[in-house]
Amino acid sequence: MGIRFTAAVITKNEEQRIAACLKSVAALADEMLVVDSGSEDRTVEIAKGLGARVIVNAFEGHVQQKNFAMNAARNDWILSLDADEELSETVQKELASRIEKPGEAAAFSFNRLNNYCGTWLRHGGWYPDRKIRFWDRRKGQWGGWNPHDEVLMDKGVLSEHLNGDILHYTYDKVEDHLRQMRYFSSLSAQTYFEKGRRTHSLEVLLNPAFSFLRDYFFRGGFRDGRAGWRAAGIATRYQYWKYKKLLALQRGRSDPPQG
Repeated sequence: MGIRFTAAVITKNEEQRIAACLKSVAALADEMLVVDSGSEDRTVEIAKGLGARVIVNAFEGHVQQKNFAMNAARNDWILSLDADEELSETVQKELASRIEKPGEAAAFSFNRLNNYCGTWLRHGGWYPDRKIRFWDRRKGQWGGWNPHDEVLMDKGVLSEHLNGDILHYTYDKVEDHLRQMRYFSSLSAQTYFEKGRRTHSLEVLLNPAFSFLRDYFFRGGFRDGRAGWRAAGIATRYQYWKYKKLLALQRGRSDPPQG
């Protein structure tokens, strides 16, 4: 007997991407579930038009929202995608094969290929960007920390890596990347602070420098041309903003500096 699964996607104002995302799973999924956190555009309308079941739920965090979607699914097997992701043809074929003959594994991981302002990034730590995205929810759930969520499987669960890439359309413009990193740096600093993580002025300076050297030189980001330079540079700013904001929280400022 094959696997019946739900493709679960969380959204907010994703009218530009949600159709391609859902179309890439429509022929495989037994259910398409969209959990929306209050879109003000046509996201919900488009999702419903493509046959998705839509639930509106207030956003409390990436981990919380994805676990809400997982628990709301009508099937125990979950394929989780972000609204700006699609399954490549290779992944679709691999997934179709595993649905028919699942074997022993209760979790499957994929490589994620990131499109950055029109360029596919294959270096600099952006690839293979391996993620578990297809799993049995009875044996694992979303964990990690906001905004860096990940699927955590129970101890001893067998997982398997599948061929092909999930296609991730990250940012159309550099300005979009900067805006997202400012937002993520605030989330990360707050999470670090709540978990007891502390920093100091030297780390605020040295960590970003190390981040750039690692991503651009050691991980080969320079091989992705101008896009690799920009991606590494903004990742460096993210590290600086994150630790600068954490330091501000340590010093008792309720309004840490904005990046």
